[in-house]
Amino acid sequence: MTTDKTRNTAPGAVPRSAAHPWAALGILAAGLGLVVLDGTIVGVALPTIIADIRLDLGDAQWVNSLYAVVLAALLLSTGSLADRWGRKKMFIAGLLVFMGGSLLAANADAAGSLISARALQAVGAASIMPSTLSTVNSLFQGKQRAAAFGVWGAVISGAAAIGPLAGGLLTEYASWHWIFLVNLPLGAVLLVLGLLFVPETKGGTTGRGVDVDGALLSALGMGALVFAIIEGPDAGWITPTKELKIGSFTWPADAAVSLPGIALLVSAAAITLFIFWERHRARNGRAALLELRLFEHKTFTWGNLTAASVAIGEFALLFVLPLFLVNALGLSVLHTGFILAAMALGAFFSGASARHLAAVLSPAGTVLLGLGLETAGVLVLALVLSAGVSVWAVAVTLVVYGLGLGLASAQLTGTVLAEVPVQISGQGSATQSTVRQIGSALGTAISGAVLSAALAITLPSRLDDALVPAAQASQLAEATRQSAGTTITQLRVQPPGGHDAASTIDALSAGFSDATRLSMLAAAFFLLLGAVGAWRLLSAQRTANRLAAESGS
Repeated sequence: MTTDKTRNTAPGAVPRSAAHPWAALGILAAGLGLVVLDGTIVGVALPTIIADIRLDLGDAQWVNSLYAVVLAALLLSTGSLADRWGRKKMFIAGLLVFMGGSLLAANADAAGSLISARALQAVGAASIMPSTLSTVNSLFQGKQRAAAFGVWGAVISGAAAIGPLAGGLLTEYASWHWIFLVNLPLGAVLLVLGLLFVPETKGGTTGRGVDVDGALLSALGMGALVFAIIEGPDAGWITPTKELKIGSFTWPADAAVSLPGIALLVSAAAITLFIFWERHRARNGRAALLELRLFEHKTFTWGNLTAASVAIGEFALLFVLPLFLVNALGLSVLHTGFILAAMALGAFFSGASARHLAAVLSPAGTVLLGLGLETAGVLVLALVLSAGVSVWAVAVTLVVYGLGLGLASAQLTGTVLAEVPVQISGQGSATQSTVRQIGSALGTAISGAVLSAALAITLPSRLDDALVPAAQASQLAEATRQSAGTTITQLRVQPPGGHDAASTIDALSAGFSDATRLSMLAAAFFLLLGAVGAWRLLSAQRTANRLAAESGS
C-alpha cells in the first residue's frame, strides 16, 4: 500500500506551495465555501425565480435538490479518482466545470435549462469537495490538523448560513442571475491561486481496477430515493394520483403503480446491491469505491450519521423558511436574506470558538451541545411561526440555531476523520462529504414533501374558515400549493375578485404558516436523531481514548 505524499519539484526540495500549508488551506477552504455557498444561496432567490421562469413546487425542489443529489451520487467516485489522479488536478478541473455550469444557470430561461445547469454545477462541485478535504488531511498533522479541521468546519457552517444573505443582496440589487454569475470571478481567482499555492498530493491505491459498477449503483440508488421523496406527495406513493411528466416522458394517471413507488424499490435494491458489491470487490483485492472497513471505527460511523442528520435539518430549514418569509409574511428577498443571516452570526461566532470549547468538553461533547442548541432553535421556531410573527423573534431564534450549527459542524469533520488512515483520506473525506450531501438532498426533499402535503390540508381549512366560496377556495389552494406560495405574493399585487380580498390573502398566509410549522417539526425530528448520534459518538470517543491510554501505559 502506498502512502499519501506531496510531490516535490526537485529531489529533496520543498515546493513553494507545500512551504505554505496555511495559504493552501485558505485557498482550499475558499473553494469549499464556494461550493457550499451555492447550495444555499439559491433558497432566498427561489420565490423570485419561481415567478420569473414559472416553476412549480416540484421544479423548485429539484433546483435545490438536484445539486445535492448529483453531488451525493458522484462524491465517492471523484474522491477515489482524486486519490489516484491527483487532488490538485481534480480541484482545478472541478472549478472549471463549476464555472461553466454557473454561466449556464445564469442564462437559464426555463425550468429544464436551470435544472440541467445546476446538475453541471454539481459535477464540478463533486470534483472540488473531496480533493480539498483530503489535501488538507495530508498537509497537516497533530494539533495543526485539528486546527485546520476546525477552520474547515467553520467554513462549512458559515458559508451555508451566509448564502441566504448573499442571495438576497444579489437578487435585490442586481437580479437572481447574479447568484450564479458571481461564481465566475471568484472561481477565476481561486484557479490562479490554486495553481500557485496548492501542492499536488495523491493517496494510496488499495486494489486493482476502477469500480465503475459501484459508481453506477450508488448514483442510481441516491437519485431514485430523492426523486421518490420529491414526486411522491404529488404523484402518489403506491398508485398514481395524477399524470407525471418528466420532460417529454409521461407516466399515465391510470398506471397500475406510481413511478415514485417504483423509484423507492429501485433505490432500495440499488443501495443494497452497492453494499454487497463493495464487499465483493474488497474480498477479491479489487479497488472499491467505498472503503467499508472505515465503518469499523465507531467514531466514523456515528459521526457520519450525525452529519447526515445535521444536514437534513439545516437544508429543510433553508428550503422552507425563505418561502415562508417572502410569501406568507410579504418580506422582500433582501429583508429575508438579512433575517436568515442571523444564522451566520451564530455560526461564525461559535465555529471560531468551538476548538477552545472542545478542549474542555471534548470534540464529541461540543457536537452534542451544538445539536442540542440546533434542536431547541428549530422547536422554538415551530412554536412561534405565524402569519403575524415578529421578524425579530425569528432572527433571535435563528441566532440560537446558528450557534449550534457552528459548534456541531466545526468539530464533526475532525472527529469523523480522526481514525482514518492518511493513505485513504480521500475516500474517508469523500464518504463524509457524500453523507452530508445525501442529508442536504433529503432535507430539501423531505421538507418540500411535508410542506406540499401540509398545504393540501391547511390551505382549504383556513379558506373555509374565512368563508371563501368552495370553488374559488379550491382553485386558490391548489395554485398556492403548486407555486410554493408565490400565488400569495401575486395576489397582494393583484387582489382576487369575488370574496373579500384581504381576508382571502390572510387565510392563505395563515395556511402557509401552519404548513411551515409542520415542516419545522420534521426538521427538528431529524436534529433529535442527530443528537442521539452525537451521544453515541461521545461514547465511542471516550472508549477510543480509554483504550489508547491503556495501550500507552
